[in-house]
Amino acid sequence: MSTFEALRCRGARIYRAPGRVNLIGEHTDYNDGFVMPAAIDLYTRVAIKPRDDRILSIHSENFSESCEFDLDEPAPIARGHWSDYVRGVAVILECAGYRLRGADVAIKSDVPMGAGLSSSAAIEVAAGLAMLETSDVEIDPVELAKLCRQAENEFVGIRCGIMDQFSSCCGRAGTAVILDCRSLEYRLLPVPSHVRLVICNTMVKHELAASEYNTRRAECEAAVRYFASRLPGVRALRDVTLDDLASLGGELSAALMMRCRHVISENGRVAEAANAFEVGDLEALGSLMAESHRSLRDDYKVSCEELDVMVELASQVDGVYGSRMTGAGFGGCTINLVNADRVAQFKGSITRGYQQVSGILPEIIVSSAANGAARHIDGAN
Repeated sequence: MSTFEALRCRGARIYRAPGRVNLIGEHTDYNDGFVMPAAIDLYTRVAIKPRDDRILSIHSENFSESCEFDLDEPAPIARGHWSDYVRGVAVILECAGYRLRGADVAIKSDVPMGAGLSSSAAIEVAAGLAMLETSDVEIDPVELAKLCRQAENEFVGIRCGIMDQFSSCCGRAGTAVILDCRSLEYRLLPVPSHVRLVICNTMVKHELAASEYNTRRAECEAAVRYFASRLPGVRALRDVTLDDLASLGGELSAALMMRCRHVISENGRVAEAANAFEVGDLEALGSLMAESHRSLRDDYKVSCEELDVMVELASQVDGVYGSRMTGAGFGGCTINLVNADRVAQFKGSITRGYQQVSGILPEIIVSSAANGAARHIDGAN
């Protein structure tokens, strides 16, 4: 019997939090911009049973490893280990004034790691909700998202935006979410019933992904400092227009010009995509997704050959409304909006075409938009 199942048999509560896919709005969240994610029906599950002390004993089914730490340990630091995602959330929750109980914790996840589907956020959110409710603490989902993001930024050291944790906390079945990453105002956009979210995993993740992510963020911050010295009220790239870029950006390097052009134009595409979604104009939505991918490839320089091949193959299949890379880039997945009647044809065509070009068998996941984090009452897998 697995550690997870053994803990369940001892009366542990089960919590789960989903991964996410992003339909459009990439690398805009940490620029206070706009995104359009959907939670997906792939989950990280946490089994948790309280202890009488302040020890968190954690086991990962995916890594087949266990560790423990004391919630009263002074000045805890990250270890560069998978457990940092749980430990970091515990540290940040304690710093925010939430007194946690010790607990035995087992984690298992079917969110692919390193695929750009927010496996880290799903772990953070599932563990955070489990630790809080086990400690008899209620929390607003948006507040939990903010604290989990803080844990990843400040403890783990990945300077992500809010989108991943927000999606995992606040997703709703059957809908995408258009989110303002500055105000955290959002609205739900129903996914048409005849459209399926089909995720194509390239099965590659290039080594430069993490370092380049932080580099892109630093480049954006440099551009913000540049424009803030020339324009009033600039706090992030969302405050800069394409006209501002054209008229004032002449002293920026070519690289910074391209990074700005992507972020500014991508924010505009999210707004247009929301309008297309609401009126059911899937052709327009698909064109915007194609523009987004080209911008990520050419201006933001975060695509790769495998992602480009996936998008090109999808464009040749009937019944595909739109395709683009999703996530930070340099490998991972594409998101495809596909007519439900053409999903089987799509899967076969992409599998054959990608394997022929790359020699790699892709993973193709057909998902519905799912609900956010919650206690899993029925005990199902």
